[in-house]
Amino acid sequence: RGSPERDWLRSEGRSARRERRAEGKLPVPGQFGWRGRGQIAANASGHVLLVRHSYHAPEVWMLPGGGLGLGESPVDAASRELAEEVGCVLAAPRHLGTFTLDRSGWTNVIEVVTGTTADDARPDGREIAAAQFFDPHDLPHPTGGHLTVMIARWLEVQNGNSA
Repeated sequence: RGSPERDWLRSEGRSARRERRAEGKLPVPGQFGWRGRGQIAANASGHVLLVRHSYHAPEVWMLPGGGLGLGESPVDAASRELAEEVGCVLAAPRHLGTFTLDRSGWTNVIEVVTGTTADDARPDGREIAAAQFFDPHDLPHPTGGHLTVMIARWLEVQNGNSA
């Protein structure tokens, strides 16, 4: 079991998800599972923003991300969520690609959006317990398994190898 602080953060994360559902900001069903989005936000040093959620695998560093609102584009969702969850403006957002993740019989389709930010990350304290920029060549442990694949693709594009 966790500490009282961790229990409170998980409770707050659940409350925030319930509020989103009530507002009609539900995940959009994908072809085989859920369609969501993640974002790679880099600072001026080229470091990428990673977060730890309060409600899902709180010990694991992940890309900021989540569901898409009904009718919401991945770029719009990424910009909105980054501002809401960590207080960062995503400048020059663009769609990097679509990644399909097998989750033991359940497939998640993740639209990855990239951009830059000049802002310091400030976790919302509800869904996001921690947020920090890391060198993409020296990521923290543990990280989500798919994270390294998405970061590698982003680095290829950054280096002009977008084959």
